Amino acid sequence: MNALLDPALLFFVLGLLAGVLRSNLEVPAQLSRFLSLYLLMALGLKGGFALHQTGLNTVVVAGLGCAMLLAVLVPLLDLPLLRRWLPPFDALAVAATYGSVSAVTFVTANHLLEVQGAPAGGHMAAAMALMESPAIILALMLSQRARAAAVAGAAVPAGGGTLALGGRAPAAGAGAGHWREALTEGGTLLLLGALAIGWITGPDGAAAMKPFTGEIFKGLLAFFLLDMGLLTARQLPGLRALPVSLFAFALGAPLLHAALALMLARLVDLPIPDATLLAVLAASASYLAVPAVLRQAVPEARPAVYIGLSLGVTFPFNLLLGIPLYRWAAQVWLG
Repeated sequence: MNALLDPALLFFVLGLLAGVLRSNLEVPAQLSRFLSLYLLMALGLKGGFALHQTGLNTVVVAGLGCAMLLAVLVPLLDLPLLRRWLPPFDALAVAATYGSVSAVTFVTANHLLEVQGAPAGGHMAAAMALMESPAIILALMLSQRARAAAVAGAAVPAGGGTLALGGRAPAAGAGAGHWREALTEGGTLLLLGALAIGWITGPDGAAAMKPFTGEIFKGLLAFFLLDMGLLTARQLPGLRALPVSLFAFALGAPLLHAALALMLARLVDLPIPDATLLAVLAASASYLAVPAVLRQAVPEARPAVYIGLSLGVTFPFNLLLGIPLYRWAAQVWLG
């Protein structure tokens, strides 16, 4: 219950309430972008400083290995189920969204662990970065295959996404830019770069950057979560048209993904804080990086479905209930 009373989480609730009440409260878009970049940079630095102290060891290798395995397994496990309820392009878009990760959910969980005096290893920031791209790449591969099959059948299914609104399906061979975008996404590069800088500079860098990564971190996180509450509230009206089965998926899939992560963590004997963050990563769903690529690379898919589920349902569930639940489960299974 203490985690739910953290000021940063309560600001998320405030933003959600303000959005539902249609208040004129808003955070300027440029400030929101700055806060997002700041959190990634600060997280990368703190992870790098911690990694400098521990070095590369079996725990680090095991944690990163589990992260990469989950990044591939989760979308492959979700896709057959989603195909029962959704058209092919919508199904692969949702699978990619849930196969990737939410940086904000991770940052919040990492912060709460630090507040509780049980910080995770710095390498978990690298795990988050590694888990972001595989699902996007899988979606690009499967969408190209679906288009090839549709062309052979003399039709490309519009599906109801941006293609149905007058956009064009990507031409054959036009996916190189999207592949490059998936592998060089700005937030991921900033996170990995900051992680490397923290690792290289070590204790001296930590002392120099302490005001940046320490004193102001929680305040800016609270400000960003206020904005995320407002953004989440904007997605709620679009959820009314979705079938109940998708709501069940948006709430049930994170629990199953987290359970899979904890089983892997137990298998390789990860520390409880690392296992908690691994479960948080597996349970989270992207609503920024993956949708940004999918809007252009898979225009047949409907953004209202994959963004609505990830941001309108799974994100607030994980932030308010999921994180403490995964922490408790990690303690029970690995304690």
